[in-house]
Amino acid sequence: MSNHSLELEHVLHQLPKVELHYHLDGGLRASTVRELAIEANISIPEDEAALLELIQVQGHCNSLTQYLEKFQLPVAVMQTSTSLQRVAYEAVEDAASAQVKYIEIRFAPQLHLEQGLTLEETVDAVLQGMQLGEANTGTIARLILTCIRNHPVEMNLQVLELAKKFYLHGVVGIDLAGDEAGFPPLLHQAVFEAAHQADIPITIHAGEAAGADSIRDAVDSLHARRIGHGVRLEQDLELLDEIRASRIALEMCFTSNIQTKAASDEASHPIRRYYDLGLAVTINTDNTTVSNTNLSYEYARLAEHFHFEPEDFQKMNVEAIQASFAEDAIKKELLQHFIGYGEEKNDE
Repeated sequence: MSNHSLELEHVLHQLPKVELHYHLDGGLRASTVRELAIEANISIPEDEAALLELIQVQGHCNSLTQYLEKFQLPVAVMQTSTSLQRVAYEAVEDAASAQVKYIEIRFAPQLHLEQGLTLEETVDAVLQGMQLGEANTGTIARLILTCIRNHPVEMNLQVLELAKKFYLHGVVGIDLAGDEAGFPPLLHQAVFEAAHQADIPITIHAGEAAGADSIRDAVDSLHARRIGHGVRLEQDLELLDEIRASRIALEMCFTSNIQTKAASDEASHPIRRYYDLGLAVTINTDNTTVSNTNLSYEYARLAEHFHFEPEDFQKMNVEAIQASFAEDAIKKELLQHFIGYGEEKNDE
């Protein structure tokens, strides 16, 4: 690696960052999965490489459906208040190590009830872990509650009620995730119409495993203020213009998007095109463990493939702050820090 590359990698790592799209169950440390599995009497391979095969994409991945299989073991070990608190704390700690100053973590409460926790107890545990992580690292952490596409509407309405109960007490929004191709957004229109009426901010996974029509439905019918991924937006140029004009942010996840085949390969990923067209592009990991990444690595890969410069990343982070669901006071504080950071660097 050249001296220039090493210097750029160091600069990118030191950049303050914002992450809007991070799944809690996709970011567990392998060592934590092992310890929690032993505590829960769940059989796992003794070999480290074999364990990683269960929780991490190894090279080739055929689809989003195959990608989602890597969540089975992490979810299985996240069934107690103690385990949820631990992984939430570690998520904030890991984010801080990549210089993330603000992170929105998302998780699906309905997936963590197998050992008798109530929905409220799952949210309480995750928030406790996040708050401890925030206190110990200084990284500001907020929570988004995820509805699952293949769950009945009634179950997702329960998630909405949780979002209402905890809104602005750590929870800042609601999400829809899962098998996009098999369960289109309109199946859950009633949930997100109710969320919109309750003024709960909404982000929807769309344009990852389905086309631009899925993004259209997420925006027009589900009131999405942000789009998770949005890779296939360019299939509908009229919609692209509308999303650009309305500043609906795209939560793009480069490594994950290649693995799930949202984009066929690195060169075809549209992030540079979207950025140059003036869309509100943000950079995210999606799942640090499943995709074997962190936000500093995502920046380095994007710099390598698309020649993004530090000032481009700084601009995208400002977009991320503006698109975040953070409280106004937190947004103001973050904007001052990030814009000030850019000015300080320009003065050096």
